[in-house]
Formats: sequence, C-alpha cells, structure tokens
Amino acid sequence: MFEIRKPLAMLTIAGLLVAGQALAGSGIERLTSDHSIDEVDQRLRAALEARGMTLVTVVDHAANAESVELSLPPTRTFVFGNPQVGTPMMQCQGSVALDLPQKLLIRQTDEGTLLEWNHPDYLAQRHDLSDCDLPLDDVAEALAGIAAEAAGP
Repeated sequence: MFEIRKPLAMLTIAGLLVAGQALAGSGIERLTSDHSIDEVDQRLRAALEARGMTLVTVVDHAANAESVELSLPPTRTFVFGNPQVGTPMMQCQGSVALDLPQKLLIRQTDEGTLLEWNHPDYLAQRHDLSDCDLPLDDVAEALAGIAAEAAGP
C-alpha cells in the first residue's frame, strides 16, 4: 500500500510544482499604488511623455462596459510605444506585433490602483526572440520605471 501512495504523492507534488511555476512564469509584472486611478492616469501620461513614448490610445474598459449596461471597476489599458524599440523586435519575429505596441493596465482594486504589464522576457519567450540581439533589459527597466513613476511615492 505504501508503494502505491508514494508514487501518487510524488505525482501530486510534481503537479503542484508545475502549476506554481506556470503561475510564477505568467510574465505579468505588477505594482500597486495608493493613489486614485485618475492620479495614476495623469502620472502615467506624464511618464510616457517624459520618455518620448507615443501614446497610441487609452481603452476605458469601464466606460465600454457601461455602454452595454454592465459594470466594471475603473479599468484602463494604455497602448504606447517607441518605434525605434518595437520595430527591431518585429523585424526579428513578425508575430511580436500581436503584443506591440506595449500595454500597461491600470485598474482599481480593493488594495489600491493596480498597474500591470508584460515583462519583455515573456514576449521574447512567447515569440522566440532568442536569436536576436535586443535590449530587453533596457525595455524591462523602462517599463518598470514608467510604472513606478505612475504609481507615485
């Protein structure tokens, strides 16, 4: 009987480890702000402008939900980028255009205003950018800096 339980227990533990790695490897970076979503919105716009990023659009998901008589907490997706950075990524692998321009989500939660974005290493893995010499660390640093500025002190 012990021989049957031991393999079952090992499979269960292995399954939990794989599930944990999958969650940890989602590629989503997060930062919480104590400021209102409107303050974070203003700070995010300023941070993008200060870095010379092009703000393509802002999708107001709560307004869209309201337009069909549904409700959603304040939730906005900022779509932005810099063609000097994004173009080489697309030249390397065209499918990365599915995830570019960059996106940063801000949404109101019980804990505060949550900022979320994709880590560039996730995009590199998702689109197999391993054969290209891309400044992914610089992109990661820029995104984290933009989010931190938007979140404020």
